[in-house]
Amino acid sequence: MAKSDASTDHADNPKTAAEPGSNTIKDPDDWTTGDEKMTGAQASYLKTLSEEAGEAFDPDLNKADASRRIDELQAKTGRGR
Repeated sequence: MAKSDASTDHADNPKTAAEPGSNTIKDPDDWTTGDEKMTGAQASYLKTLSEEAGEAFDPDLNKADASRRIDELQAKTGRGR
C-alpha cells in the first residue's frame, strides 16, 4: 500500500484550503433549493436582525429571499461582517 503525501492531501482538500472555492459562495438566484421555505436557522437569525433594525419580519420568505434579506439587514445593522 502506497503512503499518501499529507501535504498534497491537505492542499487538495477544499475544507482545509484558505479559500475553499466558488462552491461556498453562490448567488441565491443560482440555488437549486432557493424556492423552498427558509430554514429554521435563517428564520431565527432574520427575526433577530429584523428586531435590531426595527423592521418587519416576513415569515413567508423562501431560502433565497431570506438570504438576500439577511444580507440587507446585516449591512444595515453592522452584524455579520
